[in-house]
Amino acid sequence: MKSGNLLLVDDDRLLLESMSQWLREQGFQVHSAGSRAEAVAIASTEPLDLVLSDIRLSDGDGFEVLAWCRKNKPDLTVILLTGYGSVDTAIDALRAGAFDLLTKPLIDDELLLAIERALTQREVLEENQKLKAQLDLRFGLENIVGHDHRMLKVFDMVDRIADTRATVLVTGESGTGKSLLARAIHRRSSRRDQPFVEVACGAMPETLLESELFGHAAGAFTGAVGDKIGKFTQANKGTIFLDEIGTSSAGLQVKLLRVLQELEFEPVGSTKTQKVDTRVILATNENLGKAVAEGRFRQDLFYRINVINIELPSLRERLADIQQLAMHFLSRTCEEAGKMMHGFTDEALQVMQRYNWPGNVRELQNVVERAVLLGRGPKILVEDLPSSLTLGQPVGMEQLTGKALKEALEAPERAIILEMLQKHDWNRNATADALGINRTTLYKKMKRLGLDKPIHTAS
Repeated sequence: MKSGNLLLVDDDRLLLESMSQWLREQGFQVHSAGSRAEAVAIASTEPLDLVLSDIRLSDGDGFEVLAWCRKNKPDLTVILLTGYGSVDTAIDALRAGAFDLLTKPLIDDELLLAIERALTQREVLEENQKLKAQLDLRFGLENIVGHDHRMLKVFDMVDRIADTRATVLVTGESGTGKSLLARAIHRRSSRRDQPFVEVACGAMPETLLESELFGHAAGAFTGAVGDKIGKFTQANKGTIFLDEIGTSSAGLQVKLLRVLQELEFEPVGSTKTQKVDTRVILATNENLGKAVAEGRFRQDLFYRINVINIELPSLRERLADIQQLAMHFLSRTCEEAGKMMHGFTDEALQVMQRYNWPGNVRELQNVVERAVLLGRGPKILVEDLPSSLTLGQPVGMEQLTGKALKEALEAPERAIILEMLQKHDWNRNATADALGINRTTLYKKMKRLGLDKPIHTAS
């Protein structure tokens, strides 16, 4: 049985009544109008899915009905009908915004197919709008949880700069949500309907990164069999987010400086200059000021990208947000996993509040997701949390200085990475994905923490 709320418009009353009756027999809800004025009156009040209008009407024509719908009900699909079809008429109808033009006398199967296609397209458009709304919620500022005064300042800054063209530098430790913030800035800007392109600069070699960002011409290097469009071109009219910008080479820094100043560049192996209109957001967990002093980062580029700096606080600096964040991740994970859990026991919350969270919000998210998937009761218990949270409990921060602080922070980080490596049989790609970090960052952490060789525990 078919469904859909249709409006049929034709000044031939006999044809209008017979066609309306036939469409009702096919399962459609049908409203009928014998004139342009009557059609507009019905379309103004009824929640229609589709209008089928004859072109020749007693008080106007179907193009006027189409024009009214385009202006007042832009989501309403219109099919025009005519007994005098021609190629020019069909072209005019499609240019005016009609979904289709059908020629009388109508063939039943042809009419049904056109209606079904029109209704299917409408469903797809509505689904796309819902998905876009979900993306806006998922990646918009509304999804960045926190009431700490530092986060409130961040929210205020995003609102003030989102719709400017100024370059933004987002700083903060790994796992604080720099990528999420970049997406929120894009979603709250006038570029929200244009592409958002993210590039993890630390995840690929310098030679590949330049080609990834700016594209290359055929024959630029071995394996370049054709022209390639770079990420900057893909982000034209939209936003490009360059994560881990502190890892970029000296040569790439020169090219980035030119792009930021002049919004133009040449693809690798090409002499043809390309121009782009792209908003640039960069992020780093490094101290770029120190990198400049050490000669690892260009001073002129640092001044150029540090126009607006948003610093995300670490999770240990916003302990009051831990419970709210944990409940947020709990609710989302339960919905995705189809589980019913009502929160955390007081003991579990106390353990989470005392932990130092070296992996910041990303680590908290991973911990909650793991606890939801492994937990069996209505609430998350202490035993549902990773052992690193209890075994790696730091002593009071006031008692930790220098080397002791560094070791206290490294212990739980090492335990988490080791647990995930063993879980994934020391597959580094799978481990990096599970931890939500790129491979380069994982390799560096493994080497620093002495995990570059497999460690097997007794079973």
